[in-house]
Amino acid sequence: MQLYPKLITDALATVRYPGTGKNLVEAEMVEDDLRIDGMNVSFSLIFEKSTDPFLKSVVKAAEAAIHTYVDRSVNVTVNVKTLQTRRPEPGKMLPQVRNVIAVSSGKGGVGKSTVAANLAVALAQAGYKVGLLDADIFGPSVPKMFSMEQERIFAEMKDGRQQLIPALKYGVKVLSIGFFVNPETATLWRGGMASNALKQLIADTDWGDLDYFVLDTPPGTSDIHLTLLQNLAITGAVIVSTPQAVALADARKGIDMYKNEKVNVPILGLVENMAWFTPAELPENRYYIFGRDGVSRLAEEMQVPLLGQIPLVQSICESGDAGEPAAVHADSLTGAAFRELASRVVEETERRNRELPATTIVEMKK
Repeated sequence: MQLYPKLITDALATVRYPGTGKNLVEAEMVEDDLRIDGMNVSFSLIFEKSTDPFLKSVVKAAEAAIHTYVDRSVNVTVNVKTLQTRRPEPGKMLPQVRNVIAVSSGKGGVGKSTVAANLAVALAQAGYKVGLLDADIFGPSVPKMFSMEQERIFAEMKDGRQQLIPALKYGVKVLSIGFFVNPETATLWRGGMASNALKQLIADTDWGDLDYFVLDTPPGTSDIHLTLLQNLAITGAVIVSTPQAVALADARKGIDMYKNEKVNVPILGLVENMAWFTPAELPENRYYIFGRDGVSRLAEEMQVPLLGQIPLVQSICESGDAGEPAAVHADSLTGAAFRELASRVVEETERRNRELPATTIVEMKK
């Protein structure tokens, strides 16, 4: 039998909470953390307090409903949460974070993660408090780029609930799903599971006081982007592309996603990655192997700023593979490019905050 979320929620809708007479779904007692793995189902029920007199009977009724209306062979795990330990509401998850910056690309392979990682490091080197979340659930690359594949993340009790403590490197608080999964195997999750995992990384982590929270988003447009937009008020987006025509076409789609009237996230600007090739032995030479100024022309066409042009040099690839972002070496050619990019992002973010109203989360109509 193939299980899917609606089967479970329909079964839970047959259970009424005696205190109000409403069913569990109607009473919003079912937390948004439903997980299905074969015939294993887990979810949380929310009660006002741990001493609720109906708690045990409702939990048993929920288990019985799934066995009755879904399948008796389902292995059900019901977690109990109280209002004191429930994760923050969407849009209120990061109260101590001043700016949330989404680094996006229309397609893969344009160096988006490289730009996100180096932007975060360059911002930290400039004196800002920075967090970096690897939101690419299916293809996390931040652990490799920071040489943290063996990093282990721990949780601590804070404000009545368990919260993850992000890793710290190069002055950046770092978290990735890659810290929790086997790097040698594929992450075979359905969209709902991936979205729930992402929400946990955001809401169940002690990010603390941050000036900039950089999101390394997956390429393209997907459920993950929608999850971010529904849960975080994103200050602005930085779109990364190479000068190639095929990459520019996809970059337009990425821009359109954020500019959509239902989303309305300001575009801080575009970044042209691999703008030209410069050999290490000939630092003054530029070879435009992917085309010239394509992103610059797109920025002009879309009436958004060009934040920077990052050259393609062997050291960027080598430093990323070695787990040391190029921005660490501020005096290098690429280090200087990322330092200038960080300066422009700060400039555009401050201008956006002066001239535009605060972004709100995307509300989905039921």
